[in-house]
Amino acid sequence: MTHFLQDILRQPEELQQSLDFLCGSGAPMLLQASNVIRNARHIYLTGMGASWHAAVNARAILHPRGFAAHTMDAADLLESRQFPPHSVVVIISRSGRSVELSPLIEMANESLATVIGITNNGDSPLAQQSHISLVLPVKPDHGISVNTYSTLALAAGVLATTVTGSFDKATQSALSDVLSQTGGLLAKWQTQIDASAWLAPQQTYYFLARRASFGSALEARLMWEEGVKAPATAMGTGSFRHGPQEIVNPNVRFCLWLDRQWMREQDLAIVRDLKFLGAHTMLIGNNVPDDLAALTIQLPEMPDQWDFLLDVMPTQLAAERLSRLAGVDCDTFRFSSFIVEDDYGLLKS
Repeated sequence: MTHFLQDILRQPEELQQSLDFLCGSGAPMLLQASNVIRNARHIYLTGMGASWHAAVNARAILHPRGFAAHTMDAADLLESRQFPPHSVVVIISRSGRSVELSPLIEMANESLATVIGITNNGDSPLAQQSHISLVLPVKPDHGISVNTYSTLALAAGVLATTVTGSFDKATQSALSDVLSQTGGLLAKWQTQIDASAWLAPQQTYYFLARRASFGSALEARLMWEEGVKAPATAMGTGSFRHGPQEIVNPNVRFCLWLDRQWMREQDLAIVRDLKFLGAHTMLIGNNVPDDLAALTIQLPEMPDQWDFLLDVMPTQLAAERLSRLAGVDCDTFRFSSFIVEDDYGLLKS
């Protein structure tokens, strides 16, 4: 068994432990952070790599409830040079040590902005220098960010739903109930994926999603690049219809996340058209038709806005499986640093 797969399979326990922390000893910090965001005039959500994908999930929760959050990765945000008055900057980082973070915190301090840090590393500059820190008790992953991604996504989601007033005891209980079932779901999904012809080496993969699941699509693309060592594309499902559909042919693989309500019928029409055009599709969603895609992954009932917590997991399993089919070592980075701590090049000198 690869280390990547071991990390995937231990997610239910790590997520439950992080949820218990956020609703227990971390609750005062969570409440303080949510109050700061509610009273801020400008909200920024940022990070790098997988951590930025967690920020995308949180933005999708805040926007429909009237909290307009700017989502930029930390490198781009640094180009702003300063934050406007009454800003809050939520920085998400598993290591808390990426090269962009200390300059970003310094810029926030110079602008009198409040920094909220969400990290897996309590000894990091992010945890130590933020005005408010949420440090999740998570065992580090071997290589590819799995638990250190999903627990950050959980924390960002809990923070966002606390800001909007939709995180309560009932939601906490419902999430715990789902996490108690997730081990069995992972085994079921793994069996489906192993038996499916959707995965094939040397093919083109597109990941399409809307709302919070767009963060899952971005994360799936990154796992293809890090684990399978193959290029992939992720974009909004709506954006795909404005030109990129010209790439459709029988050799292209698509993964599409179906929202429970938003643009559901429109996206089902896209899946039907992809099938008609001969493309192979993996469809992920709750109560989705079983006859439209080469591989259909059914999600359990989840609290509103929370599908992203689980809907990335089938693509984690798929990336691990494809790496083995392609004869690629998903547990080793050939060029990548575990933590990017300088601004120069791709290779360490």
